[in-house]
Amino acid sequence: MANEKVSRMKPIGALKANGDKLRVIGVPRRRVDARAKVTGQTRFADDIFLPRMAHCKLLRSPHPHARIRKIDMSRAAAHPGVYLVLTGKDVPIQYGILPVSQDEQALCVDRVRHVGDPVAAVIAREELTAFEALDLIDVDYEILKTICDPEEALATPEPRIHEYGEAGNIHKLVALEFGNVQEGFAEADEIFEDTFFFQGNTHLPIEQHASVAIKDPDGKLTIWSSTQTPHYLHRALAKVLEMPPAHIRVIATPNGGGFGGKSDPFNHEIVVAKAALMLDRPVKICLTREEVFYCHRGRHPVLMKFKTGVKNDGTITGMHLQTLIDGGAYGSYGVASTFYCGALQTTTYHIPRYRYDGCRTFTNKPPCGPKRGHGTP
Repeated sequence: MANEKVSRMKPIGALKANGDKLRVIGVPRRRVDARAKVTGQTRFADDIFLPRMAHCKLLRSPHPHARIRKIDMSRAAAHPGVYLVLTGKDVPIQYGILPVSQDEQALCVDRVRHVGDPVAAVIAREELTAFEALDLIDVDYEILKTICDPEEALATPEPRIHEYGEAGNIHKLVALEFGNVQEGFAEADEIFEDTFFFQGNTHLPIEQHASVAIKDPDGKLTIWSSTQTPHYLHRALAKVLEMPPAHIRVIATPNGGGFGGKSDPFNHEIVVAKAALMLDRPVKICLTREEVFYCHRGRHPVLMKFKTGVKNDGTITGMHLQTLIDGGAYGSYGVASTFYCGALQTTTYHIPRYRYDGCRTFTNKPPCGPKRGHGTP
């Protein structure tokens, strides 16, 4: 009753043991960024406008898997108001979030690997003009077999979506074992075998991806972007643009939501940076809501098979977990998240004997991204 009385009488601030009021614990604090956000003063990436700024739009593949035979951009380049048209030949150097997965291109050079993979970019005086010019680019595709899910990836070693990986369209295999799992099952009073399937989801914050790049009079690059990982973007830009890292400045603008979906370097960021360097004028891109589905690094399906030994009092004696993971079209965080999918399974309960077998496959879907992308069973 005494505590309830104090709670009613002293709603702001908690009390020390000697009765003095605490100044921090139990006291509501105003968010540092609250006033700017509710008054509209916060500048997100799409709020940035610079003099002479051009607008960029990406031509994306309508096919999930195809070889690029030829790109004719002559009509688009001649369209009134178009400043520049870029293809993969202008930015051929591959990049990625991890040293072992440098498999992405700002614009696809010879093959597209999922619907929405960008093949060309138009930079124009106005955003609508860039949109119009996209329809003037002619791309000749050779359609390749589409691999839709992990089971099909296992059964379809050719054509390979990437030439690296464990084998065929298997990207990564992980095996972990601690203790003798068979002994754990022998000690169990009950053994449960379960199969679970996680369909996957994607991040969809209020703010879409947006980036603005500019070259200063000394030839150095500055880019504002709605990124959660400015240092990774900085490294990718230096590699693809072949510039000294000290000549590149990445400004991570306030994010209108991210949830991990903005934690890779993205092709549109590299494209506007390249265009700004070539045109010597600011270049901006803001993705449409549809485009976010093409590039946002979501969480793809995971098939999980559990075999768990349990005593009558609920004690776990041993567990064997097998996962089959849909990794999408590129490596991204895959080698790490495949490991985490099994390693983090042991964090909730005491599991004295544990075995994990994980398999991540390449499929013709947008890549699965952040390290938590495959989840924790």
